[in-house]
Amino acid sequence: MITVQRVAKAAGKHLTKTGLKLRKALGARPDRGCPACGRTVIGFFRYGDNAEWGCPECGASPRERLMNHLIAQDVLSVPVDGAILHMAPNEASLVRRFSAAKDYVPADIDPARYTVPAMRRVDLMELSETDRYDIFYASHVMEHVPDDRAVLGNILRALKPGGEAWLIVPLWNKPTEDGSFDIPPRERERRFGQWDHVRQYGPDFADRIRQAGFDLEEIDAASIGADMRRLYALDDRLFRARKPGGASLR
Repeated sequence: MITVQRVAKAAGKHLTKTGLKLRKALGARPDRGCPACGRTVIGFFRYGDNAEWGCPECGASPRERLMNHLIAQDVLSVPVDGAILHMAPNEASLVRRFSAAKDYVPADIDPARYTVPAMRRVDLMELSETDRYDIFYASHVMEHVPDDRAVLGNILRALKPGGEAWLIVPLWNKPTEDGSFDIPPRERERRFGQWDHVRQYGPDFADRIRQAGFDLEEIDAASIGADMRRLYALDDRLFRARKPGGASLR
């Protein structure tokens, strides 16, 4: 659906990408970096309210760069002998990293939207597997599901004891506001930031995760040293939820 908000975001992205190309052509020195593609860049392009959103070389978002940084720094561990369920796998660098696992499952409710090999259709509202996965990863997925408490319960059951759910969602500083698909798309865009969202999360998302039965660690990009954060334009917050029992992935 085309909306004023989406057009404005696309225009800002195009203009700042063009500006970066011009600066590069004029000989600007690259002094920034992207942990997703490993290249040096002169800056990042805007998307929406974030003036340093995208890598001009690979397009990686702040959350994609944050995940790559945490994996490279051994804060997070990808279990190469384990099983990973990767929902909405549109971040190419993470597909590369996660597909090193022996049992890698890229999935979405609409798998035809992706070019990732061996895509599988998974509706998180109907996820019924038990003790299957070591890692569940979903970035900007939970705000799309009709009942996030039910989905968190399904994820908990699908993880092995000691397994982890790595969750990233859009955040604001107010309490979470829930809606439904009965709300017209334009009103959902106004209330939740995007027409296909059914809620806007606040920091109390952590409470919902704990209530589902997880142990929780929050890793905020703001906790990373200022120099490193600026170098990679890191942003966002990872909710690292662990299913009790079993051995830790650390």
